[in-house]
Amino acid sequence: MSDVTLILQRIEQGDSRAADELLPLVYDELRRLAAQKMAHEAAGQTLQPSALVHEAWLRLGGEAQPRWQNRAHFFGAAAEAMRRILIDHARRRRALRHGGGQERLNVEDLELADASADGDDQLLAVHEALDRLAAEDPRKAELVKLRYFVGLTNEEAAQALGVSVPTVKRDWAYARAWLFTAIKR
Repeated sequence: MSDVTLILQRIEQGDSRAADELLPLVYDELRRLAAQKMAHEAAGQTLQPSALVHEAWLRLGGEAQPRWQNRAHFFGAAAEAMRRILIDHARRRRALRHGGGQERLNVEDLELADASADGDDQLLAVHEALDRLAAEDPRKAELVKLRYFVGLTNEEAAQALGVSVPTVKRDWAYARAWLFTAIKR
């Protein structure tokens, strides 16, 4: 068993110090995954990877951690939390009360003016299509969250989902094609 799984078991048993040990143990991995995701965000992104990790940690329960079955369950929940934070962030930027209809212009690089708006629209389109995929096939939707929003490799996603790498490859190909078709509609 991994150290994370052991700490999660201690949390479940009521060890009050275990939650304090969990964040330092998973922080670097969560920060690395958040940084990978943020590297693909549109220009002008104001959310930083550290802020994404901290917000996800708070949404996961902070010091009052819920019951986690294992490491995969924890990181799956973290992936979902990060995805929802990015969706909320995109919606806030696009909301009219925050000037969502207006575009920020970078005077030094005017050709990037549309990237921020397109990135938000694309992220929201993926989010909506992903919700529809989750209703049809929850495992494939979870795989998309782990691959697209957290940045896990096929091998890491297979381990988190408890399936084989070939299954992840097939599911990933199907989910990408399904989402592409759903977003184009």
